[in-house]
Amino acid sequence: MSRWTSADIPDQAGRTFIVTGANSGLGAATARALIEAGAHVVLACRNVTKGQRVAAELGERASVRGLDLADLASVREFAEATAEFDVLINNAGVMAVPLSRTADGFETQFGTNFLGHFALTGILLPKVSDRVVTLSSVAHVYGKIDLEDLNWQRRPYRRWAAYAQSKLADLSFARELQRRATAAGSTTLSVAAHPGYAATELQSHTESIQDRVMWLGNRLLAQSAEKGALPTLFAATTQVEPGQYFGPDGWQGLRGYPSTSPSTRASRDEDLAAKLWDRAQELTGVEFTFAKR
Repeated sequence: MSRWTSADIPDQAGRTFIVTGANSGLGAATARALIEAGAHVVLACRNVTKGQRVAAELGERASVRGLDLADLASVREFAEATAEFDVLINNAGVMAVPLSRTADGFETQFGTNFLGHFALTGILLPKVSDRVVTLSSVAHVYGKIDLEDLNWQRRPYRRWAAYAQSKLADLSFARELQRRATAAGSTTLSVAAHPGYAATELQSHTESIQDRVMWLGNRLLAQSAEKGALPTLFAATTQVEPGQYFGPDGWQGLRGYPSTSPSTRASRDEDLAAKLWDRAQELTGVEFTFAKR
């Protein structure tokens, strides 16, 4: 795994990937590398116009479809119109935004980053022939999942705590998905990845002075989106163990080449994961069916 790059991606000819949020940043970098490796890639984007610009650069093996993870009706419409494919990459997300609500009344970060992807994965799962890759973050280490107030209806809203909760939920979900797939006798893989500190548009939508601070951090400290996409690409295209978590191998997991990544005790808490899964099913109305292949 040492110094693994996109040039090491195995031939992906004949394989189809869905990448959420592929109109910019990590998602666009992921899609580009997969196209270069021979794959077909569906860019699942809220902003279809931006997605079409990226697809035009990538060529005929890239296509664009509208998907708004902050609207469960959009998630269901997208998923139900999707044919069988190989790999789902749950990449899209928002970070440290002011308090707002999704179309279904969820806190925006929890609703978009976690519940939207939970619902999308659940509806698509019978059509996934290989694996699901879900993006978490180094910020998950600061996360605390409050099962009684997941959507910040009673707690004073704190944007970074809300982001950390959503990313911890993503990692917990990826592992619980693998446990349930294994128990059901399904060969579908579930793995997780994080990009470290990568310079993307994610850091420019906090609608606060923090945008300027993070812009400076991007210039001075961050690695490129292409480098940040490597753990995702490794997780999505190589032989991996079920339930693994990948990230950069450098200091504090912020920069470097793909490697297995440490995570918190909370992210490995099976009881918490099962309870979160049950709550997510209640909130989204989506139940999972595991196909045996």
